[in-house]
Amino acid sequence: MDKKDCIVIAAGGTGGHVFPSIGLANYLKKDYDVEIYTDERGIKYFKNNNNLKVKTIKSGRVFGKNIIYFIIGIIKVLISIIFSMTLLIKCKPKLIIGMGGYSSFPVCLSGFFLKIPIIIYENNLVLGRANKILLPISKKILVSTSSIQGIHKKYKNKINHIGYLLRENIFGTKHGNLEVTENNLSILIIGGSQSAKVFGEQIPKVIKECNNKGIKFNVYQQCLESQKQDIQNIYDKLNIKFELFSFCDDLLKYYQKSDIAITRCGASSIAELINIRVPFIAIPLPSSVDNHQSENAKYFNEKSYCFLLDQKFILSKLFDILQDAHRDRKKLYSFKQKMSQHSDKETLMKTKQIIEDCLNGKI
Repeated sequence: MDKKDCIVIAAGGTGGHVFPSIGLANYLKKDYDVEIYTDERGIKYFKNNNNLKVKTIKSGRVFGKNIIYFIIGIIKVLISIIFSMTLLIKCKPKLIIGMGGYSSFPVCLSGFFLKIPIIIYENNLVLGRANKILLPISKKILVSTSSIQGIHKKYKNKINHIGYLLRENIFGTKHGNLEVTENNLSILIIGGSQSAKVFGEQIPKVIKECNNKGIKFNVYQQCLESQKQDIQNIYDKLNIKFELFSFCDDLLKYYQKSDIAITRCGASSIAELINIRVPFIAIPLPSSVDNHQSENAKYFNEKSYCFLLDQKFILSKLFDILQDAHRDRKKLYSFKQKMSQHSDKETLMKTKQIIEDCLNGKI
């Protein structure tokens, strides 16, 4: 049997970078020897993916304004570059795919020094800082939408609009049509891979207000481990059906039984909800780098896929949104109909074709 060509996927340590990497790796491993490089934060997402080859690199953020942290970050990156080069020399990949995040940077830069072709992927509406630096040395940049911001016009020929890279099992997930009834709606509350402290502090208060007005919900909520007991006490007193979790590397079971989601606005989370047709309330993280979460949320709100709510208005305006959704299910049904016009099912296939073209010297 001929030895398969090796491809390295370099991913930042958050779910928004790792989950697309897992989806792509599982799709490519039939034809290629795939290795994933990520940092210590990203390892936890692979506990149910033991069939993938994963290696850990140490890296640091170098984009901060604090000079001390900047210097420390530079030192960590230099160490990571040296370590990455030793890994790459050993596995001899034919291609490196950078999925974004600062821990992907030293791997891709090492590949450039070793004259290994690089393709980068950006799923947010705003080009990430690591990808912005890597763009000049990359063969192609794969983007989720043609509305991408931050790419200089001189790199226009490098852009390939492919859609959102998602795990294949997302596309096999069935979500029933929303019934226009008076049954309790089921709400999924997710704060991103790092969880959302403010969601755990404020949303239970809104759920309590709804309950006091006779509006009951079934609740599936992600929260910090330290918040679980307080939130459980609130929901127990409300006598509602609920389930709390601090980390979940596979939200499919919750997607399938949720009528509406309240979510941060990382591109991967939103794309999964859209492809499974779960209407959502988008609450962007105010401190997201380059305000990319807000841009993601605005884009899909303009497409009528979701409600958009500023974090500072959770306590004052979330109740009204939930009350309206409870009273008039037609709005949620309208979101689902709009979402049905969107599909990323062909994205993995498109990506593989670009990879093959690159390996065959066509790009």
